[in-house]
Amino acid sequence: MHTVNETSELASDAFFAVPRTTVSTSAGDVELPILYYDNSHVIAVFAADPAGVAAKLEGTGLVPALHVGNRPVVLCAMYEYRLTSIGPYNEVGIGIAVYPEGHRSGPLPTRWLELLRPPDRRDQGAYVIDLPVTTEAARAAGSEIWGYPKFVAPIQFSLGGGRFSCGVEDPDDGSTIMEFSGRAIPTIPIPPSPLVLYSHNHGAMIRTHVDLRNGMRAHLPGGIKMKVGGSHHRMANNLRDIGLDGAVPLAVASTNRFQSRLNNGIAL
Repeated sequence: MHTVNETSELASDAFFAVPRTTVSTSAGDVELPILYYDNSHVIAVFAADPAGVAAKLEGTGLVPALHVGNRPVVLCAMYEYRLTSIGPYNEVGIGIAVYPEGHRSGPLPTRWLELLRPPDRRDQGAYVIDLPVTTEAARAAGSEIWGYPKFVAPIQFSLGGGRFSCGVEDPDDGSTIMEFSGRAIPTIPIPPSPLVLYSHNHGAMIRTHVDLRNGMRAHLPGGIKMKVGGSHHRMANNLRDIGLDGAVPLAVASTNRFQSRLNNGIAL
């Protein structure tokens, strides 16, 4: 738990001391950007099924941006938000690395390096196909402001002692949607990679920038695996469709010092 003084010091930090506006949601008012002060984060990179990914992007105006061979790159981002401006919650995001249709991309190596550019200097981003959270306030904000496919579900998250585990339960029947767990021994430090997120809301494509601070540490991915449970929830079906059931990630990174600003989106 953070004391009042610690929280006040975080809020006055230059990274968080930015102009903010108030937006109303069905769960109450939200100040934007949403501020994430003290959190843990694990991200895993997968090579997914081409046909499954193509089906998820059909009609979105987006195309895969990164490939390993002919397999498009999909990201699984997992979070334990201990202290944020909308309260504590956990979250798991499944996103496809994308460009808007018609984007003129460079050779493959430069596309990977593009991940390190500031959000306003690149078009590469992530299209989120599932985004469970553990609170109604987080669901309402994400769904109503940005159009993210959020739903409330129990999410377990544990990072430490050389291991990591995360699981999402089906909110309807308690069955397992997904589990991602295994050894997590950090090795190489990597710089922060600010995010560009694409979504659709009220008939428009929305582009959102997420500013990050503090880097992560890459892991050797051996021993960590994605498992889809027996759930028939949309998220479980999506994971099966894109070939992630039983998948071993190409790369994994983590941090217990994650900080970010989730900005308001812009309609394109």
